[in-house]
Amino acid sequence: MPQPSFQQLAAQRYVSLVTFRRNGNGVATPIWIAPHNGKLYAFTDGTSAKIKRLRNSDRVRIAACDGRGNVRGEYTDGRARRVEDPARSQSAMAALRRKYGWQLAMIDFVSRLFGRIGRRAIIEIEI
Repeated sequence: MPQPSFQQLAAQRYVSLVTFRRNGNGVATPIWIAPHNGKLYAFTDGTSAKIKRLRNSDRVRIAACDGRGNVRGEYTDGRARRVEDPARSQSAMAALRRKYGWQLAMIDFVSRLFGRIGRRAIIEIEI
């Protein structure tokens, strides 16, 4: 089975993002992604372990999956980093809001309610 293309991954509702520990072991997490300007974007808590792992290594693997992380295809290798530019973060979140609509609006509401929205980090993925 061939590796999925950028368009195939961008169309998925969930992807499994594998980030790597210092010892080389991969840790998979199901995430939402949205395409924007030839890259894929995701968001997470800025204090999460995946952000810490990305600081150590920008190497990632991604594959289509369901909401529980059950992989439904081949993995593709890529590079990822935390977005530091506020303008790029805003455009990435706009792309995510277009794709996930009311569901992301509910997550935003709850994040604001509990004061977690300020910890949000944007991840930029290149494949």
